[in-house]
Amino acid sequence: MQKKIVIHVPMHNEKARSKAMTIAVAVPGVAAVSIGENDQLVVIGEGVDFVCLAKSLRKKFCFADIVSVEDVKPPDSSGPSSPNSSPPQPTPAQYCPPVYYETRVVYDASPPNCTIL
Repeated sequence: MQKKIVIHVPMHNEKARSKAMTIAVAVPGVAAVSIGENDQLVVIGEGVDFVCLAKSLRKKFCFADIVSVEDVKPPDSSGPSSPNSSPPQPTPAQYCPPVYYETRVVYDASPPNCTIL
C-alpha cells in the first residue's frame, strides 16, 4: 500500500529545494515527490523507509521533521466512466540505429620525409 510522507525541511532557495528533491528521489520505493507549502516535502511511494529518508535529509539540511505518514486512498471509481474504455497504450520506443565511423590511414608510396634546413 502506498504511503504519503510529509517532512518539514527548511529550504530557503531553489538550490536547496532541488537538493531535497534529489535526496528524496534516490530512496528506493519513491513514486512521486513534491514540495508543498511551508517548506514541506511530500513523498509518495510504496515501501519507503521514512526514517532513513529523514536521516539522509538531516545530513544535508541539519533539520528534518516528519510531520505525518498516512495511507494513500485509491481513486474513487464511482464516477462516470465508459465501459469500453481501455487503459492508454504506451508509445513504442524509437529505434536509433548505431553509427559506425571508419578511419583509414593513407600514406603515399613512401612515408613523408621532413628536413629542417
